[in-house]
Amino acid sequence: AYHVSFTYLCLFVSQLVWLGINAFLFVHFYIVFLDERFYYTRVLLGHALSWARAPAACLNFNCMLILLPVCRNLLSFLRGTIQCCSRTAARQLDRNITFHKLVAYMIALHTAIHIIAHLFNFERFMNAQLDGNASDINYVLSQIGNGDNRSFLNPIRTNDTTIVMFTTIAGLTGVVITLALILIITSSMEVIRRSYFEVFWFTHHLFVVFFIGLVLHGVGRIVRGQTVTSLENHKPNECEKYFEQWGKNGSHCQYPEFAGNPPMTWKWVVAPMFLYLCERLIRFIRSQQKVVITKVVMHPSKTLELQMKKKGFKMEVGQYVFMQCPSISQLEWHPFTLTSAPEEDHFSVHIRIVGDWTEHTGFQQNMSMAVDGPFGTASEDVFRYEAVVLVGAGIGVTPFASILKSVWYKHVQENADIFTKKIYFYWLCPETQAFEWFADLLQSLEGQMGEKDMSDFLSYNIYLTRWKDKEAAHLRVHHEAENDPITGLKQKTLYGKPNWDTEFSTIAAKHPGSKVGVFLCGPPVLGEQLAKQCIAHSESGVKFIFNKENF
Repeated sequence: AYHVSFTYLCLFVSQLVWLGINAFLFVHFYIVFLDERFYYTRVLLGHALSWARAPAACLNFNCMLILLPVCRNLLSFLRGTIQCCSRTAARQLDRNITFHKLVAYMIALHTAIHIIAHLFNFERFMNAQLDGNASDINYVLSQIGNGDNRSFLNPIRTNDTTIVMFTTIAGLTGVVITLALILIITSSMEVIRRSYFEVFWFTHHLFVVFFIGLVLHGVGRIVRGQTVTSLENHKPNECEKYFEQWGKNGSHCQYPEFAGNPPMTWKWVVAPMFLYLCERLIRFIRSQQKVVITKVVMHPSKTLELQMKKKGFKMEVGQYVFMQCPSISQLEWHPFTLTSAPEEDHFSVHIRIVGDWTEHTGFQQNMSMAVDGPFGTASEDVFRYEAVVLVGAGIGVTPFASILKSVWYKHVQENADIFTKKIYFYWLCPETQAFEWFADLLQSLEGQMGEKDMSDFLSYNIYLTRWKDKEAAHLRVHHEAENDPITGLKQKTLYGKPNWDTEFSTIAAKHPGSKVGVFLCGPPVLGEQLAKQCIAHSESGVKFIFNKENF
């Protein structure tokens, strides 16, 4: 289990490093604002000052990271670059969406801490300004800068504090970016994203407003500290108790002077923002290239196949593209796995007709279509293993269509000497209609491989996870038929769900000393089950390496 354990160890270490940096930044900047320069700021605010500034530093760090996992071209480039050096490192890039979500949760957490701390700060600033007691140091500190309004410490400069939150740059941008963040996070919930994708898609683009507000948030410089020059002739520890004599004749303590911290956020986010702008520019240029729809096929069970051509389009097995139909929306892009093989003279996708976008598309060969991609996935590594386990659930079988087609071309048409010697294919479907379009491909491969005496190369098992009583009766009647009554294949359909422990044990016994690549395109629950099986059965020289498709 060393290899599997090492993979998860790398994932754990990378997340630990990220958490460690967050912890370091929080503690470091908490301590920074305990410095002598912010002595009088703390007199007004107490430790709420540090509690506001520490999460702000963590926000800068995480906002620097949040865009990188969604730079698909950058990830594809990095994946291809480091693939030759370390497959383990390349697999970490396949978890980009998971990391994107983790960073988003961290941003939400630090935003909440930052806001709560500043609410306390705002109340204390306001109380100090409204106090009116000249014998109170808080009031005296709040009156500094009343004449020139330059060296003030308290950003609330008037007794009318009711609308001050909306009349400062920091207050206004703070409200805007908080609202944007709330909308982005709530619309990203699974139930909304799957049922109302347009809401998720449009709301998610409020990140533009969020980043603009974030960069401008510190421009007002409301977090202020004593200047270095002022510290030379006004030592806070010594002069605090003489605040009533500050600036008077014979006093050794002049009025302290204050200045705001320069904005720092832009230094953290300018590089990733530039990378993301480049990413969007590349996508725009590529999406403007002409796409020709050469064939439209409506398969049973409401599955549509589009075959297309595009100049300069090159793909690998298991990759995916983003597609846009301008006649429906000029903004919406949706991901689809490529079901064609790299050896074919076209590229194709299979689209299940569900939801508003697919139902209203009405694809025709002469219609306009924009395609962005292809982008890399874990399935690109499939031919690097001696034995491969492919697991698809429902429409999640699409990336394996590309793989199985490519296997056929490599073995038969090109006679390529590929490393993969055995493929185990599992397909889990909830209803019989879902089998129809992909069963045609399996029938073709079954016949062709039988003719070339390659039947042992591909072992496939199809599971019907739900069925009706009427269907069950029909299946019992035709059970003795030569071909399966559902798929038409020689391999009979199985009912229920696989016993993964048994399946993995059998595969391990047949491939001692081998690395077995396990590839899943399916729900997270199934992914957790397979990941556990990979760990449990990686022993006696057999190494199961788990890979999951992420979009």
